[in-house]
Amino acid sequence: MDLYSVSFFVSKGVLFFQVIIDNGLVEVTIENPSGHVMGIKYMGMDNVLECGNPNSNRGYWDIVWDDSVFDKMETKHVNVIAHTEDLVELSFTKKWHFTTDYGKTVPLNIDKRFIVRRGVPGLYMYGIFKRRHDFPEAQMYQLRIVFKLKEDKFGFMVLSDTRQGMVPKGEDRDSSRSQTLAFKEAVLLTNPSNPQLKGEVDDKYQYSCENKDNKLHGWISDDDAVGFWIITPSNEFRTGGPHKQDLTSHVGPIALSMFVSTHYTGIDIDVTYKKGEAWRKVFGPVLIYLNSASSDDDHRDTLWNDAKRQLSEEIESWPYNFTRSRDFPHAEERGEVCGQLLVRDRNQCRPNQPLWGWQRLEMQDHGKRKERAINFGLKRTTPAVSALRTSEQGSTICMPGSMVSLETTNLISTSLSNQINLGTLIYDPPRNGPTLWEIGIPDRTAAEFFVPEPHPAFVNSLCLDATDKFRQYGLWDRYSELYRHGDLVYTVGVSNYSRDWFFAHVPRNTGNSTKWSTTWQIKYNLQDVNEEGNYTLQLALAATSYAELQIRFNDRDAVQPSFTTSRIGYDNAVARHGIHGLYRLYSINIPGNRFGEGDNAIFLTQTRSHGSFDAVMYDYIRLEAPAV
Repeated sequence: MDLYSVSFFVSKGVLFFQVIIDNGLVEVTIENPSGHVMGIKYMGMDNVLECGNPNSNRGYWDIVWDDSVFDKMETKHVNVIAHTEDLVELSFTKKWHFTTDYGKTVPLNIDKRFIVRRGVPGLYMYGIFKRRHDFPEAQMYQLRIVFKLKEDKFGFMVLSDTRQGMVPKGEDRDSSRSQTLAFKEAVLLTNPSNPQLKGEVDDKYQYSCENKDNKLHGWISDDDAVGFWIITPSNEFRTGGPHKQDLTSHVGPIALSMFVSTHYTGIDIDVTYKKGEAWRKVFGPVLIYLNSASSDDDHRDTLWNDAKRQLSEEIESWPYNFTRSRDFPHAEERGEVCGQLLVRDRNQCRPNQPLWGWQRLEMQDHGKRKERAINFGLKRTTPAVSALRTSEQGSTICMPGSMVSLETTNLISTSLSNQINLGTLIYDPPRNGPTLWEIGIPDRTAAEFFVPEPHPAFVNSLCLDATDKFRQYGLWDRYSELYRHGDLVYTVGVSNYSRDWFFAHVPRNTGNSTKWSTTWQIKYNLQDVNEEGNYTLQLALAATSYAELQIRFNDRDAVQPSFTTSRIGYDNAVARHGIHGLYRLYSINIPGNRFGEGDNAIFLTQTRSHGSFDAVMYDYIRLEAPAV
């Protein structure tokens, strides 16, 4: 069977070339030389993509760079990398030139790869992007693959076992059919084409997902019993680590494969590439997978379960051995790193809890000292460098029960077939003394705190599961409703953080355009105060956005706070329905003479109130006595 052909056609006097790859299951048409996917023919559907859109607006790569410029990364040349009985791999390339491209296109050398394999109903896509040292400085905020599907066919969105359902059409977001809410992404459906969706909220950020869970999502055409899925078998090429959140799909219908973005992190994630710094990276491969079922009542479950089966096969096959780029090392070209990380908290007083991340847990109790041992294995790592880190930017290990903020600068070089055993690494988490009291769980999210029920007028039915309640629209305004007579007061030993600690420290909404800063209070009792020693307040923040947190001890009206974070954060996690953004940890020393025996109070003031989303989310707060 001939998998590959080249043809051309004329439209409105313009000559277009196209490349067609057909394996008998799918027929993929790519515009030559731009590298845009014009069509995917599958089963009885001549094109699963929206034919009403121009060729450049159906299936494409894009990047957002300097001053929020969208660049669809059109290429200039096409090469056949492989053409065998088993697969076709095509390369669409463009080299950046200062004289012709400066200020017009992103300063990258672009290589977009497309693979169709025999027996697989889908299209593999990956990209190799390179910067030479003499390329100008650039900021790159977002990199992704976008597919826009036939709107009259695909209306059922699937993100997980619990997040799936009918969603509005793109036209339902028009002003004649909806009402824009606090920001343009969120609308209230007032007259949708599907009457059952009337009164629901739609916002693309409600469909976000953490990278570690964002392996499979897609759409179903009920009329044809056809599924369109994006399968991501590995996180090694995504920035931000496994707990970075990002978009999946949104109404259009649109399916996304996100590689880089500032969503839920802001510009604190490094997006600036300076002149003099060479750079290259492979993004992908991801699989665009199509499947079909008989048109019966269970076709949605059939399609979803088959897509999950295919995901398992792709994960088992990672790293792929059929790619032809030298920049993507196969399994035999990768190394392995293993060892044990011992987290030692000498004053740990929390009950034992399971760890999460890439690990399995062994508990060792040595009298007053508790140690947590994690056996880790980083298999099939690339031959460049691997790093053991537990920062938000590259998180591989997070440990509830211990405040871990480890980011080693000791990079591990692996090469062909290397097997490196690091032995036992010991890490002492931040601690200056024994715990007097604590609020929350140090897991880098605010999920354990009180997340209110959404207002009945602002509900999205895809977020009804308890684990997704924080994704509902307008939860920030519930604070002003619940605490209309005064700000939050938490009494240690009496209050329960799952009921009494609001998930986000937001401004007070007074019912008009005015917002007021808010001050939360922690009340607690101390005995035997050591006035000569130093106490420590461990403050871990799960998210910050245009915020400043000031802390005062026992004097709410003190002109100068005992501590201030100053202006911090761009993650916008509250508005984007996230339960965490970028993690921040502060160890605040307080002289003992600031405390008194008996009743004490800490005042937490979020001073910024320019908008509803100037906010912080707390992860964990702990007061430590002076070291013994």
